[in-house]
Amino acid sequence: MNKAIFLDRDGTITESGDHLSRLEDMEFIDSAMAGLRRMQSFGYPLIIVTNQAGIAKGIFKEEDYFSFRNEMHKQLQENGIIINAEYFCPHHIEGTVEKYKIDCNCRKPKTGMLEQAAKDFNLDLKQCWMIGDALSDIQAGKSAGCKTIQVLSGEGKKELDEADFIAYELVHASYFIA
Repeated sequence: MNKAIFLDRDGTITESGDHLSRLEDMEFIDSAMAGLRRMQSFGYPLIIVTNQAGIAKGIFKEEDYFSFRNEMHKQLQENGIIINAEYFCPHHIEGTVEKYKIDCNCRKPKTGMLEQAAKDFNLDLKQCWMIGDALSDIQAGKSAGCKTIQVLSGEGKKELDEADFIAYELVHASYFIA
C-alpha cells in the first residue's frame, strides 16, 4: 500500500475567495509552488481534495470548475509540479441546483474523496497526510486516519487543536512530512 499527500485547494494552494471559479481570479499563495515542489520530491502522489459548493449553489457550473482546475494544473506543470489527481465535491445540502442538493459522503469533513483516492491509488490512509486551512479539512483527514497539517495561509488563521501540526504555509508544512 502506498502513501500520498492530500491537499485542499482554496486557501492552501490558491488564495481563498468566495467560490473561486473564474480564471482571472486564480492566484497562487506565494510559497505554494515551492512547497508543492518540495513535497513532490518526497515521491508521494499529490492529490487535491476540494469542496466546491458554488456548483450546488448555482454560483458557477461544473464546466467552470473544470476550466479553473485545468488551468491551475497547467500552471503548476509549467513550474515542474504534477498533481496526480484531483477530487471535488459539487454538493451542498443548502444548494439551489437540485441534482447537487444532497447530503453526500464526499463533502469534507466527510471522507468520501479520500476513500475514493485510497481505492484508486492503493493507499494506506494511515500513512497519508491531509493538509488544509479549514477545520473541515483537518476533520476529514482525522476521520480517514491521516496525519494532518493545518496551514495558516487561508481562511483558517486560528490554530486548530484538532490538527496534528500547524504550519504557516506549504513550504513549512513540507518539513513535518520530510
